[in-house]
Amino acid sequence: MHIDHTLSDIVARKHFFSVPLDYQQSPSKQITVFAREIVSIENQHKELPYLVFFQGGPGFGAVRPISNNGWIKRALTEYRVLLLDQRGTGLSTPVNASSLSYMSATDQADYLSFFRADNIIRDAEYIRAKLSPDQPWSILGQSFGGFCVLHYLSAAPEGLKEAYITGGIPSLTRPVDEVYQATYQRVIAKNNDFFKRFTDARLLVDNLAKYLYDNKVYLATGELLSVEMLQLLGINLGMEQGPESVYYLLEHALVETNHGVDINPLFLHQFSHFLDYSTNPLFALLHESIYCQHNASSWAAHRVRSQFEQFNYRPGKPLLFTGEMVYPWMFAQFEQLEPLQQAANLIAAKKDWPALYDLEKLSNNKVPVAAAIYSEDMFVEMQYSLETAKQVNNLKYWLTSEYEHNGIRMDGEHILDKLISLNRGKCLR
Repeated sequence: MHIDHTLSDIVARKHFFSVPLDYQQSPSKQITVFAREIVSIENQHKELPYLVFFQGGPGFGAVRPISNNGWIKRALTEYRVLLLDQRGTGLSTPVNASSLSYMSATDQADYLSFFRADNIIRDAEYIRAKLSPDQPWSILGQSFGGFCVLHYLSAAPEGLKEAYITGGIPSLTRPVDEVYQATYQRVIAKNNDFFKRFTDARLLVDNLAKYLYDNKVYLATGELLSVEMLQLLGINLGMEQGPESVYYLLEHALVETNHGVDINPLFLHQFSHFLDYSTNPLFALLHESIYCQHNASSWAAHRVRSQFEQFNYRPGKPLLFTGEMVYPWMFAQFEQLEPLQQAANLIAAKKDWPALYDLEKLSNNKVPVAAAIYSEDMFVEMQYSLETAKQVNNLKYWLTSEYEHNGIRMDGEHILDKLISLNRGKCLR
């Protein structure tokens, strides 16, 4: 099914594809994968190559464009852009507590095992056979989208003309525990930066943590706001403009009333907009599995946290924010995760995840790859990214301290232009 519509300076077409849930089984249950194809108005009648965008996550739908700006503006000068809602996200047979409610926990876990990068790339190749059967296409991956790019290079490089990665080069071989040991160190550094920048933030945070410890506080969604949930705000410290947003939220968390200090209803309303766990449950369900190859995650972030006692709050002790970590207690505290608690435990215990990367293929890679590595990235350890860059033939990278993890959202036109120049042997500007 194709549906056309127009945006500001963009012509868009909606594509819906029926694809196998399990490509290894025939016949297989079918699911829907959605992709939005966009092209600039001036290029709408031209035969342009495709650039496929793989969103970060896992568990988030592709960007919904409003106008021709940012990285999309640069891309549309020479491509048709395909914004892929990865399976389970956006309009692609969404995963949520309601959609899974008819399944047992075991069936839920089995079903969700088909929503990693390997099947996302199988979907991409299925779609390429429909839209670009005679030519390989170009791809761009942000964050987890970069993990998808490296799997694409491992599994189906014949489908690719060129590849771009921003803030998303994972280790190819390191176990998940090592990933989190490095990430916790990054999060500590971001906490230090935050409390140094905003001199009254320490008092604001510790007063709020003490208040939550002593009182039962409920969000506008009805969920209990625990100290541990408050710490999850730290995921925003690794984003451009994230620390500022967190600080301004904390500024009005507590208010003076005739009855003493109380929680601000405005804070309770705004808090939930800073976290995506209930609205995007696939992220919490599968986040740790993106690092797993023939091994179980066994709630790695939770286990590794025990090595960093400074994250365990108690009254009189400074509170530290956590980062991009998923914990088992979240499936008891977030309303939309609670029905999926058993499935989450089964996924965390799953040991037979297939390998995601073919080291031999990557070492002999012929597809031109250009990557932006952000030295201050809180989400992806720079040293592991550089380690992987050495293992992938034909990969060139641009190492910069100018951007946080979401650099492509903030200065995408400039970043994509640099990567295209890098891939094509031009001098970086």
